[in-house]
Amino acid sequence: MGIVKKQNIIISNPGTSDFLADAFYPENGSGLPLVIFVHGYKGYKDWGAWDLMAEKFAEAGFFFVKFNFSHNGTTVDDPLNFSDLEAFGNNNYSKELSDLSTVIDYFSSDHAVDKDKIVLMGHSRGGGISIIKTYEDERIHGLVTLASVDTLDRFPKNEAFENWKNAGVYYVTNGRTKQEMPHYYQFYEDYEKDIHRFDVERATEMAKAHFLIIHGTNDESVPVKNAEHLHLLHPNSELYLIENANHTFGAREPWEQTELPESLNNAVEKCINFLKEKI
Repeated sequence: MGIVKKQNIIISNPGTSDFLADAFYPENGSGLPLVIFVHGYKGYKDWGAWDLMAEKFAEAGFFFVKFNFSHNGTTVDDPLNFSDLEAFGNNNYSKELSDLSTVIDYFSSDHAVDKDKIVLMGHSRGGGISIIKTYEDERIHGLVTLASVDTLDRFPKNEAFENWKNAGVYYVTNGRTKQEMPHYYQFYEDYEKDIHRFDVERATEMAKAHFLIIHGTNDESVPVKNAEHLHLLHPNSELYLIENANHTFGAREPWEQTELPESLNNAVEKCINFLKEKI
């Protein structure tokens, strides 16, 4: 069975801007469960081993989609670099949820997809976004989080917050690219005006979908207690911890090997088995 790979599909969201998506699925497939991968902070669809992950899902009989948020810093013309730092600085959770809705609308109408089998799979901050969207959108039947945060209140605190408010911007150094990445104060203003919508804890408690929580015990960015907290909030979820796995489950950018790293392969196999059983 061959795999179809449609890459750099242009998706238009009038509420934000155009962005790119990829779809991987088995040739001549029909009635396929749709899995939409939601990247995290400083993430993008072509990072590291995500292509290999997409291929593995397609080979297992899924219609797998990954996409760039419109304001993640990449562009339609340059999807591999953070070439639009102004867009990155103007990102916020409202825009990410709007983009995710657009992706769901676009791919759920594909003739190869079973509209009654839609799954969100979020990594890191994308996990928090996926939890909120799952609670909001009754079309979502499955939810998988990879190294997810348990709150979207991940802003500077105390004096650093006051400095941000007064200056209107703060910068974070990208360890890989060495770019100084801006965060404009509008991000917090957007969060504050809709703070109940962005409550990950509440959304976790209320979400109705089958829910799998995956986390590495050596996550250096999002401590494993975040996963344990999500599981506590949603007792019907399944918690799957991967011993010694880090935040990206052994993957890095660039990933030049032809196989998934062991921990990420473990996570993907767990996802596939869970979804085949539950969805």
